[in-house]
Amino acid sequence: MSRVVERFIKYVKFDTKADEESNTVPTTEGQLVFAKELGKELEELGLKDVSVDENGYVMATLPANVDKKVPVVGFIAHMDTSPDMSATNVKPKFVENYDGGDIKLNEEVILSPKDFPELKNYIGDTLITTDGTTLLGADDKAGIAEIITAVEYLVQHPEIPHGTIKIGFTPDEEVGRGADYFDTYKFGADLAYTIDGGAIGELEYENFNAAGAKVTFQGRNVHPGYAKDKMINSMLIANEFISALPESETPQATEGYEGFYHLNSINGDVEKTVLNYIIRDFDKDSFEKRKQTIKEISENLNKKYPGRVSIEIKDQYRNMREKIESVMYVVDNAKKAMELAGVKPIVKPIRGGTDGARLSFMGLPTPNIFTGGLNFHGKYEYVPVCSMEKAVEVILKLVDLYVNM
Repeated sequence: MSRVVERFIKYVKFDTKADEESNTVPTTEGQLVFAKELGKELEELGLKDVSVDENGYVMATLPANVDKKVPVVGFIAHMDTSPDMSATNVKPKFVENYDGGDIKLNEEVILSPKDFPELKNYIGDTLITTDGTTLLGADDKAGIAEIITAVEYLVQHPEIPHGTIKIGFTPDEEVGRGADYFDTYKFGADLAYTIDGGAIGELEYENFNAAGAKVTFQGRNVHPGYAKDKMINSMLIANEFISALPESETPQATEGYEGFYHLNSINGDVEKTVLNYIIRDFDKDSFEKRKQTIKEISENLNKKYPGRVSIEIKDQYRNMREKIESVMYVVDNAKKAMELAGVKPIVKPIRGGTDGARLSFMGLPTPNIFTGGLNFHGKYEYVPVCSMEKAVEVILKLVDLYVNM
């Protein structure tokens, strides 16, 4: 078993599921436990300036072993896993020499190329899957394993020239808070890469502009037998709101650069109903129009049901392309590193978010490089071993490129 796989299998045993309802930092204790374990591992590798702060952020430095001035490069991954699926008692399964057929995760759950045709791309490879009861955690423990394995290789081979390398692991990326307390000054990198999700070859420097919308509907409950002209059912008003948004602009109906409105949760009864939406679009103007549409629907319903509808909209992150375009060499170098590692670069927009988006707006340009994992956040998640090993190689090629710029 390769070192990157050994690490990954060890890391997924830590329950680091984030909690979007929590106000603590990090949002779950398991993340802090994992952060401290990673800090110990980095110290044992001999890295310098290893720190695990009270918020669960892990940082470390591999000092340069060359005299010339070289850009300080950072590699970043997040420790938490999605709040949407259990991360307790993760039991990874190995599928060696995958034959292209169905994979039985357990008696009830089948990972099939009929549902996930990209599985066919990995015939002959070894896959790491779930046991069908939890997520796997490749998002983003694969990224952590790949970064540490690459750094370990550099430590063990001091003859390989490199500049100063910075390592950063963040909590709560999955709930949009990964960069909240990230100290870019302390981190001290000139540029960075998140190693975070995606099939082999994926390289991203664009992401959604993002906002969250909480829409609250107030009703009035009376006995249903005597409700004529008295009852106001908040759930039915909420249904009018849902119906007013375009059906064709939902996650399941969009792809590429198309934006959407996503109804993420509903909680309600006659007296009160709350809808939680996420709003996503790559184009800044279209993004603003989407937020305005939400407001206008609310205003129109308030005319029909005076004072019954309230709305809160909160911006979450912005499209990092705005900051990356002026330093495109960071993307070009990632492309070249992949090519040198025998990986075909696949430049595509992130239909989601990343710590790198906010970090780029904090002055640290941070595009995203693949980890190799697929089907994140659920029981069908898997990662090909060869993809993880190639991610390690890409990191090492990047380090080499910067020392030879």
